[in-house]
Amino acid sequence: MVNDQMVNRKRYFISFAYDGTSFHGSQSQPNGITVQETMESAFATILREQVALTFAGRTDAGVHAEAMVAHFDFDKNLPANLAARLNNLLPPSIAIRSITPVKEDAHARFDAIARTYYYRITTRKDPFTYHTHTRVAQGLDFEAMNIAAQHLLGTQDFASFCRAHTDVKTTICTVTEARWIQKNEDEAIFVITADRFLRNMVRAVVGTLFEVGRGRLTEAQFVDIIASHDRQRAGHSAPAEGLSLVHIQYPVSVVSH
Repeated sequence: MVNDQMVNRKRYFISFAYDGTSFHGSQSQPNGITVQETMESAFATILREQVALTFAGRTDAGVHAEAMVAHFDFDKNLPANLAARLNNLLPPSIAIRSITPVKEDAHARFDAIARTYYYRITTRKDPFTYHTHTRVAQGLDFEAMNIAAQHLLGTQDFASFCRAHTDVKTTICTVTEARWIQKNEDEAIFVITADRFLRNMVRAVVGTLFEVGRGRLTEAQFVDIIASHDRQRAGHSAPAEGLSLVHIQYPVSVVSH
């Protein structure tokens, strides 16, 4: 007789957010506590078996996510109120938004068609934003930075903004949005959307645009840096705390169930 608790293997998308300040990145690694191992430990406690989470992407130490997605498989019925039970067990820095059944072959990483990051900066010292904004000196030329940022649009090789020795098959990405938005006299956000991102890419882009905004790089020099495919030509990576993943887009066919 088949156990009525057993059902066909099901795949689920889990939507969640985290403050990356206290984590050594999103995905498991030998040294330091990560978001993935913290979440998998909570799943194991409640489900009484190991569950492997596959994240939609990787974030570095100190980087945040307001809308990360991961998938997992489970061959039993999920307990009622699983999201609420996980939230009760997880630290305040991680919040589960939803757990949704999806098609068996849906993939959190490979099926994503666009990702959007925000990089937040402020010129004001503020204890309430110091984990989520990077503090910069006044005087950045946002017009010049926006003109330069337009050269990021389109499909091209972004090796100049990729961490060295990263094991990727290609450094080609398609960027569909790249612009600075000034919220007020003290705060601004850099918004960038692409089909995929390379390791450290957004922080390297922002750090290089800072050089444009400070008058140390011209628009032409910024274009030359992109064309060079040389990380040594680009600026220093901007600090981690200002960066947050804010949206991941999937085709309707992937998430419908």
